[in-house]
Amino acid sequence: MPPVDPAARERTDKHDLILDAAIEVFAEKGFHHARISDIARRAGVADGTIYLYFRNKDDVLLTIFEEKMGILIAGVLAALDGVDDPLQKVRIFARYHFRQVEDHRALAEVLQIELRLSNKFLKEYRPEKLWEYLNVFANIVREGQERGVVRAELDPFVLMWAFFGALDEIAMQWVLAKRRDKFSLEATADTVADVFIRGMAEGGSIAGSPASAPHTVE
Repeated sequence: MPPVDPAARERTDKHDLILDAAIEVFAEKGFHHARISDIARRAGVADGTIYLYFRNKDDVLLTIFEEKMGILIAGVLAALDGVDDPLQKVRIFARYHFRQVEDHRALAEVLQIELRLSNKFLKEYRPEKLWEYLNVFANIVREGQERGVVRAELDPFVLMWAFFGALDEIAMQWVLAKRRDKFSLEATADTVADVFIRGMAEGGSIAGSPASAPHTVE
């Protein structure tokens, strides 16, 4: 195993430190109100240090998206690894997605809300990592169709967007909720999964655990 370059490790550590600080600052202040100096202060570095790693504030935000989506993709693939039933994979995907939202609340706020406020992201950026994440679900659909457990006439492209749309909107409502303790993402994951499994499955069967009704957001 080659020796680790101390300078390279320091660059990586500082890069990660700045991104973690930016997530906290963007979640607290909002993307448009946050300043590079706020991120530098939170990270404990000089303002100029930020520009050694990132071109500007938009670059910081897009890097958060790229890197954290990469982690999300690796995580969902690991969660699905070894699961044989394509319909059960739908449930695992929903549970995994909401667990990440709940466990990483500041990041969820940045990705659910602040990212959508970036004109650069909306108009110029091609979110390849998002497509990669969605394709994990589309591949579950295709696998189920090949094995005869998912209705053959369903379009994987439409389903992946419908499924993600449900997860995304519910995650948004959870992030914005004043009383998150009354909005159970764990229960909601099974509700969403049951709806999609019943709609997708040949014969309308339900795989796995019992359905749970979602709670009202307050």
